[in-house]
Formats: sequence, C-alpha cells, structure tokens
Amino acid sequence: MKRSPIGSFKAHGFGVYVAAVFLALGIIQLAGSLVFYQLIDRQTLQDDHARRVAELLVVGQRMHKLAPDQMASNMTTRYLSVDVSPAPNVEGSSRDQMLTGIGKDIIAWEPSLAGRPLHLSTSESNNGSRDLEGSLQLDDGTWLNFVSRDITSMWPVAWRAMVLTTVITAAFLVIGLVLLYLVSKPLRALTDAAERIGQGRKVQIAEMGPRDLRDLAHAMNAMQERIDRILSDQTKSYRAIGHDLRTPLSRLKTISGMIEDKELVGIHDQSVDEMVRLLDSLESYLGAQLLQSDPEEVNLGELLVDVTSRYGEAVTVVGMTNIVIKTFKEPLKRSIHALIENAVQFAGSAEVAVRVGKRGYTIDIIDHGPGVDEDQFPSLLEPFFRIDQARQRNTDGFGLGIPTAYILLTRFNGSLKFSRNPCGGLTAHILVPSSLLSAA
Repeated sequence: MKRSPIGSFKAHGFGVYVAAVFLALGIIQLAGSLVFYQLIDRQTLQDDHARRVAELLVVGQRMHKLAPDQMASNMTTRYLSVDVSPAPNVEGSSRDQMLTGIGKDIIAWEPSLAGRPLHLSTSESNNGSRDLEGSLQLDDGTWLNFVSRDITSMWPVAWRAMVLTTVITAAFLVIGLVLLYLVSKPLRALTDAAERIGQGRKVQIAEMGPRDLRDLAHAMNAMQERIDRILSDQTKSYRAIGHDLRTPLSRLKTISGMIEDKELVGIHDQSVDEMVRLLDSLESYLGAQLLQSDPEEVNLGELLVDVTSRYGEAVTVVGMTNIVIKTFKEPLKRSIHALIENAVQFAGSAEVAVRVGKRGYTIDIIDHGPGVDEDQFPSLLEPFFRIDQARQRNTDGFGLGIPTAYILLTRFNGSLKFSRNPCGGLTAHILVPSSLLSAA
C-alpha cells in the first residue's frame, strides 16, 4: 500500500523541518555576507576615488606650473576628464554625506591640499552611472575641473568575494543537506517500521545510524520479540484451552444419544455445536495475529469462485474476475470468507464485485440486510462487538469475523472500510493487498 503524500510528509516531518531551518540559516548568512561586502565595497569605492582625485590634483598642479597648455590633454584618460578654466564647473560643495567623506579622504591622502577651495558633486552619465565632478582652485586663480567616471561601479575584488561567498554557502548547504539526509535516514526507517508494527506486522529494523538511533532500533526489535512471544503464548494458551474444552464437548455430544426426550436432545446438540463454533471463531481470530504469508500470483476470479462456491446461489460474483495480482493469498482468502459469512449470516445473501481504482483493486461485498449506522462502523472492527439486531436474531458467533478480516488486511498492507447502501444494507470494501500488479 502506497503512502499518501500527507502521510509521507508527517512521517518525514522532522527531517523536513530541520532542513528548512538549515536552509533559512544559510540564506540569512549569505544575505548578511552580501550586505557586508556591499558596505565594504562602498567604502572601498570612496577610498579609491578619493585617492585618484588626490593624486590628480597634486599632479595637475605641478603640470600646470610646468606646461599649462598641455596639462589637460596629458591628464585626461578613459576614466578621467580634466580641463582648466577661469571659473569652476562646480559651484560650491554638496552636503551629500558620501561627497563630504570623499573630500575628507582627499585631504587625508594629500594634506598639501588643505585650505584650497575644493567643490565636489555628482552627475548622471549617459549610460545611467554616476560620475564624480570637482573643481579645485590653482595658485594663479584658475580652476582645475575634473570628472571621475562611474563612481558607483562595483569593486572587482568585492564582486569576486561575493561570488566566492555564494559558492561556499551553496556548497555547505548541499553538504549539510546530504549529511542531514544520511543522519535522518535511520529515523525515517524507524518511522516506517513503527507504522507497520502498529498494523500488527513484524519488522526487522536495521540497527544503524547514531548511537541513540541504534539503541532505539534495538529496543524496538526487542519489543517486537516480546510482543510476538506474548501473542504466541496467548494463542497457544487459548488453543490449549479450546482443545481441552472440545474433549468434554465431544463427550456431551455422545451422551446426547442416551437422552430419550427428543426436544431436549435438539437443544443439547444445538448448544454443543454453538460452543464448538465459538471456539473455532476465537481460534481463527487469535491465529490471524500470528499468520505468516508471502506474496504470490493469485487469480482473483478463481479465488472468489473458490470462496463463494460453498454458499451456492446465496452469493453471486459480478464485474471483473479475470484479474491476476501478486498478493497475500491466505490472508485475503480468510478475510473474504469472514466478510461473506457475516453478510450471509445477517442478510441471507450477498453480491461480490471487483473494481479497480487509483490505489489498486477493491473487492466490494454487498448485502441488503438491516444495515449498520455509520457511527457504529468503528465498533464493527472491535472484537466481541454485536449490534442489537444480531442479538434479536439469536445468531451465532462472538462477533469476531469482521475484526479477524480487519487484522489480516491491515497486517498485510490492505484495508477494510464500510459504507451504507442507498437501498439498505451494508457494503464492505476490501483494498486488496498487493506488491505488484500484472496483466489480466
């Protein structure tokens, strides 16, 4: 039986939550690193431009004294534009915090510029970047005007650092998730095993992983051994009791031939037969908890004919029958027999239909008897439960047929559900346990 996506999520929820927290921490670390490098880059940009401008101003002053006509052409480069004019291109300095910082850094790089009028501002270029513009008054009263292009361009080292941080963070995330998967794999195996154990199956759990998980797996294996031993001892005890009870019941059956009152003989024999059937029902219920079976190829049509043939015309098979499926034959056969027996007992007849759905093949056992209220469906799965209508009909049994079928189906990856028929009666839906479907 395949697990639903919701069930799978619940089973593996711990690993999912840990992975989510791990990813969140990685993303936060990456974002913090990027912001940090951006702050470093801004400061580096400011220092870089301040250094270039300081060098420009000092060199420009010296070249202007030596060759004023050639200074502008010699100083102008791809990233720097220089000219000399009687008036400054920048009138007054901006109060922008970045420009104020660059101005201070220029003086720090070249203290000889202290006290000279220096005006700074920014402007937007044609390609959308921002340029640093400035004007410095020279000794002869003229102004050295300059433009340092693209003040907002990223520092290549900062780019490389951010890329490296991103790659390292991604690598650690991948490594962490792989390690998390390997560590949580034994935990997922324990979760799946616990679910199968809850269905009544015996599962040998591999004792692997961290020490705590190994100890837990060992404890679960030991627990299963104890439960299996208790169930086995319980079944053996009840079987021994049943065997011992059958001996005096056989004697009572023999003694009935000595009773002359025919009416009393009938009551006597009927009571003895009922007690024998009760013991058979109890033994079948206890045996269902220990039954072992391996999957095998089964023709559902042949199996249904074999089970329903003993009921004659009281049970009819409709729908698909030529279906071959790999399933657990003996548990399925016993389950079908118990549910058909219940339907015939309370309704007198039944129909058996096979259909296919998303989860596999389903066998519907339909009767048109008195039916059961939906709020009593869970109680039908409890041993020894009998509805009032059954008592009024003085029917045999301990109410163990449906619980026996339920135990067998859930132990071998099947399921059992009920629904009310629109025209009255009850329908039992058997999800056929299967590990491999084949052509029919």
